[in-house]
Amino acid sequence: MKILDHLEEWIIGLMLAAMTGLTFLQVVMRYVFNSGFSWALELTTVFFAFMIFVGISYGVRVGSHIGVDALVRMLGPQPRRTVSILAVLLSLLYVGLVLTGSMTYVLKMKEVGIEFDDMPIERWQVLAVMPLGFLLTGWRFMQILIGLLTGKTDSLRLADEAAEAMKLKSEEAKS
Repeated sequence: MKILDHLEEWIIGLMLAAMTGLTFLQVVMRYVFNSGFSWALELTTVFFAFMIFVGISYGVRVGSHIGVDALVRMLGPQPRRTVSILAVLLSLLYVGLVLTGSMTYVLKMKEVGIEFDDMPIERWQVLAVMPLGFLLTGWRFMQILIGLLTGKTDSLRLADEAAEAMKLKSEEAKS
């Protein structure tokens, strides 16, 4: 699924670049030309939403989400694997609940047909990124679950803030 991996990265990068470029352009328009675009803030919010909901699954894939796993790290390989499987199953349950709720919300918004205030786009068309993002996140958790069940890994990959802080402190002490 390298294509999906790269697509996530491209979407996140493109949305960040678009947000930055549009915000910069809006500032220049406002303070240099005393003008601006009425739709700039809404479009920036749309870019941000895409970046967030695609970024959730990206964070699961690369193991950058914060987790409290100090106790789990002290367990042996088999208990750690069992706890990790349970954690992934609970995460999948949560993703399923949020996916269902977001899908219901998007369908209701489609039914109502409300447009953005400053752009001629119906809100549901942008809000559809919510269920898509959670579907992608569910896929990432399924990949982790398969890895745990097949023995390719024995734990979840989570961000280790303590190790990163110690590494930074060590680097500061050297300089």
